[in-house]
This record gives sequence, C-alpha cells and structure tokens, in this order.
Amino acid sequence: QPLISSSKWLQLHGLKRNKLSLSQILSQIGFQHRKDYVTTLGKLVASRYADGLFPQYKRAQDGSVYNLTAKKELILHFVDCLMGAIELYKERMEWLTSESRQIFGVIQEQCIVIVLDFGTAAPTEFDLCRDALSMVLVEQVTQIAKFNLIRAAQDLMKWQQKSTPVSEHTVKSAITWLWKLDHMTAASHTNSAEALLEAMSDEAVSS
Repeated sequence: QPLISSSKWLQLHGLKRNKLSLSQILSQIGFQHRKDYVTTLGKLVASRYADGLFPQYKRAQDGSVYNLTAKKELILHFVDCLMGAIELYKERMEWLTSESRQIFGVIQEQCIVIVLDFGTAAPTEFDLCRDALSMVLVEQVTQIAKFNLIRAAQDLMKWQQKSTPVSEHTVKSAITWLWKLDHMTAASHTNSAEALLEAMSDEAVSS
C-alpha cells in the first residue's frame, strides 16, 4: 500500500517466508499420519504404528492427523514467533483505525477526487467535517500523486479544474480553499450526482 513504509508492515509481509501458517508449522514439527487405499479391503486404511507413539493433532479443516515429533524447545520457538506476529497485526490494526484512516479508510489509489457533500450539517458539524478533511489531506493525500476537491452544491464548486499533482503547496492551497467555503443549505441528490459525474469525468482519476 502506498501509505505504508514502516518496517512493521514489511515484517508482516515476511510472515509467509517465516512459515507461520498452521500447515507450515505442522510440517516442521511432525509428519502427517497417512492413509492409503487397500484394494483387497476396498477402502482407505490408516497406518497404526504411530498410535500411542506420538502426540497427535487433528486439523478441523480437513480431518487430517499429524504426528507431532518436535521437542518442547521447538514448540516454544513457534509460540514466540506467533506471539510476535500477533503483536505486529495488533499494531497494524491500531494504525488502520487511527486518525483520518478511522473515517476515510486507507487511500490506496494514486489519483483521487474527494467529493464534498455536507448534507444538513449544522455550522459546528460543518467545521468538524472540514477538520476531518484537512486531516486526510495532510496525512494521506500528501502520500499520493494527484488529487482534486469538488463540492456538491446548487452551483458545483471545484478546487481545480482537473486533478493536480500533490505538493506541499497544493495541499496547503486545498486546505485554504476548504476553509473558505461558506456554510450553505444541503445539496440535493441531483447536485450530489452531478458532483460525482464531474469527478468521474477526469480520466486520470482512479477513485
């Protein structure tokens, strides 16, 4: 994702290489209890030599049985690895649900238009909306390539005619434009649709 540059996310991507899925762990700490088709009996028969010889684990997904041969030290090693992975995922979830991401999600596209429809927001709510939009501009839009703002209204309002390259200057300009908007009566559904169609008319825009 464009917004992720932290080592935490790279570590999460590395979990597959670290072989921490259930199947991968089982293959490293034991071996699958085999069944084979016996022609004379006309059915699958499981070997019995391992019964009582090894601790066994039965997978709920497919009913396969694994004979566990690993020593306690190796089991504890995987426990430590899994606990570390859980902590990484917790941190990732906290990041995904913090600040502007809590409201807008994570912007993954490189060229976007934000359509502003303030509905029936009271003046104080109008300011809260602009605070949230300012936050997403600073925290997320600064990480992508191009953007624009369009306000749904009786007379549709655009910050720029087309999506504009992101820079410190353009983000500051967009925030200034946002805070100069007047509070007005709610846009109709027709106005909202027109704003969305206008946003979609920019061929460079992906979201």
